[in-house]
Amino acid sequence: MRVAVGRITRAHGVHGEVGVQVRTDDPDRRFAAGAVLTTDTGVTLTVQRTRWHSGRLLVRFAGIDDRTAAEDLRGRVLFAEVDERVRPEDPEEYYDYQLIGMRVETVTGQEIGVVREVLHLPGQDVLAIERSADGEAFVPFVAALVPEVDVDQRRLRIDPPPGLLEL
Repeated sequence: MRVAVGRITRAHGVHGEVGVQVRTDDPDRRFAAGAVLTTDTGVTLTVQRTRWHSGRLLVRFAGIDDRTAAEDLRGRVLFAEVDERVRPEDPEEYYDYQLIGMRVETVTGQEIGVVREVLHLPGQDVLAIERSADGEAFVPFVAALVPEVDVDQRRLRIDPPPGLLEL
């Protein structure tokens, strides 16, 4: 399964490094030296090395040797091939790709919609839910509001407080 793991931001320095906006829970593994990633335009890139600098991930790809080549990658989404049978060790953790596309319903069985995206915000993760009706909703991904996640059935149940799902 092909999963988005990051988006290239801007070039850093003159030797081909780029900043990456991380979209994976496991950046040390996804961006390890030798990892092969593809871009949204189909370009294959091999990670040469990575380092953290001022809270952001810097990546050097093989064959990207100068600032001009690095700038040409700006804005590209990076994808990795992931075995969809692999699950995190902690039963309370989920990979984004496991949640995206899940049906969402309330604990009373009311259909709400489908998880469109997992937003990793500074305070907490938030589920962006494309609603069956009425646009979209944003639900903090915390146990009090999302008491049940069933990966096998591709369904999660939410217990929204009054007003959370109102536009």
